[in-house]
Amino acid sequence: MNIYVGNLSYRMTETELKDAFLPFGEVKRAKIIKDKETNRSKGFGFVEMDDEAALKAIEELNNKEIGGRVLRVNESRPKE
Repeated sequence: MNIYVGNLSYRMTETELKDAFLPFGEVKRAKIIKDKETNRSKGFGFVEMDDEAALKAIEELNNKEIGGRVLRVNESRPKE
């Protein structure tokens, strides 16, 4: 399952994002979306995990404060 993670600290690294999800299961991929021109974080990213682990991570991490920001965590929806 692909998980959307919003309201990330602009200083958070992909390693830190992955580490936040590791307690819930294997993280296949963690990606922070960056601006193409400045290479700065846009404040959101995506984490890919198995469905069961992803559901638990969403439940536990949504509305949790990490890095001084309250995260928005939910199942990623297809781009429209």
